[in-house]
Amino acid sequence: MDHPRTPSPQPGPSDSRPNPLTPEQTKRIEINRLKAKARLRATIEANNANPISLRNANNKRPLSVVPVTNTSPTVPGQSAGSVTTSAPPKVPSSVTASTAPEPLKRDAKLMGRYLDYDLSKMVDSRGGFLIEDPSGEDESERRRLLARERERMKQVLDPPMYMDPSMNPRCAECQSISIDHTFKNIFGCLVCNECKEKHPEKYSLLTKTECKEDYLLTDPELRDQELLPHLLRPNPHKATWNNMMLFLRYQVEEFAWKKWGSPEALDAEYERRTEEKRKKKSKKFEDGLRDLRKKTREGVWQRRKDEEHVHEFGEVERVEEADGDQMQGSSSGKQRCKECGFEIEVEVF
Repeated sequence: MDHPRTPSPQPGPSDSRPNPLTPEQTKRIEINRLKAKARLRATIEANNANPISLRNANNKRPLSVVPVTNTSPTVPGQSAGSVTTSAPPKVPSSVTASTAPEPLKRDAKLMGRYLDYDLSKMVDSRGGFLIEDPSGEDESERRRLLARERERMKQVLDPPMYMDPSMNPRCAECQSISIDHTFKNIFGCLVCNECKEKHPEKYSLLTKTECKEDYLLTDPELRDQELLPHLLRPNPHKATWNNMMLFLRYQVEEFAWKKWGSPEALDAEYERRTEEKRKKKSKKFEDGLRDLRKKTREGVWQRRKDEEHVHEFGEVERVEEADGDQMQGSSSGKQRCKECGFEIEVEVF
């Protein structure tokens, strides 16, 4: 079955003849055609000069021999360590001067300035960055820090183990050979890690502040290594401060019982000192309260004194007396306050 089709438009009498071009349009078309032919000729000459840049039907460069003057590191047969000694082709100076990019201008303000970083003063942030130490410690402080570190390292050196079990020291509690060598070297105590955890009332460590407050020991006694050996640890508050001194509990208690006579005597001394501290604190509070009351009274008195009214009297008003036997050269008068009207009698000579 044939479907009806739309008939094609028939050229009319006005369409049979195309619009004629003006001379200006014809000239512009001819100039564009010559420019296109020149660009095409230049492209063909460039491709003939460099066959590697030619593309095939698949838009790929064809296989060809790499020229000797190529300095690319991916040239076949050239090792990674070898360097091509052949000089590149010479380019006329006129072409180089016109096509070469200008060198970058250096900032005159940055000439001769360098950023120096001391890696010994860097701090590892554990996040992939090295940051400078903000404390700004000098060389002497750094030396003292290294000296404290060396003192701590001397105490943690472990002695060798013997093949003969009888020659190895044993724990005083469980007779185990796996003792803590730090306690052995510092405190002369043979104890293993398990026994330290089982008996904290005997093998726990005390700080110097706890020894001074709880056992009433003095600073010279705690610094004496022969009386009370101590273990050095980094200060938890700040690394640049002095090392923290740790003491073994049962050694501190033995020395305190020997110093004060008995635990009961130590408790009595502790109570006495606590009572003295309480009395001093109470006396200080009472003295402060007394001074506050004194200042308050002085303030109230001064405020009342300032609030008192001061009379400001005017001129004297003469008053004639009834009797005429008044003294010659004298007369009485009155003065009145300008604010409250208070009157006083005065005698005028």
